[in-house]
Amino acid sequence: MTRDVITAMGAHMDKTIEALRKEYQKVRTGRASTGLLDEIRVDYYGTLTPINQLATLAVPEPRTITLQPWEAKIIPAIEKAILNANLGLTPSNDGRMIRLNLPPLTEERRKDIVKQLRKMAEDAKVSARNIRRETNDELKKLEKDKKITEDDLKRGEKEVQDVTNAHVAKIDEVLAHKEKEVMEV
Repeated sequence: MTRDVITAMGAHMDKTIEALRKEYQKVRTGRASTGLLDEIRVDYYGTLTPINQLATLAVPEPRTITLQPWEAKIIPAIEKAILNANLGLTPSNDGRMIRLNLPPLTEERRKDIVKQLRKMAEDAKVSARNIRRETNDELKKLEKDKKITEDDLKRGEKEVQDVTNAHVAKIDEVLAHKEKEVMEV
């Protein structure tokens, strides 16, 4: 019974780490990534449509993202959506393709981004700790209801802590990787 509870907790913590990775994709680093544009929606015939459903996105160079819309007449709407997203990017087009050139990040901006990344990682750790607390409460309830023994409870709590420590270490690893990417000149 404790195994099921701990397995569910591990899956929940894995989702926390995956959510952190998705958040990190949206953070601008010195290198171009189409993940920057994932949240942008374009007004396409009155419907807010994800940008990747209106154009082919590519990264031909480390500091350039290109968008090739399937319809040339949607270019102004895509440009407007990119400008409204406040990414600090200015689109330019040649009538068929939109280019986004990412300017190099200043040292000060890089440090601000790292602070932001650390805050996101800390939020993920808090989430993992909350999951740990909820799991321990669940185990205590099982023991109180006489579904598991006190020894099972102690073993379960130790295992919960081990799983939590492993996930916190994984969050630190994801953070370190992203920090390295941001600080790369």
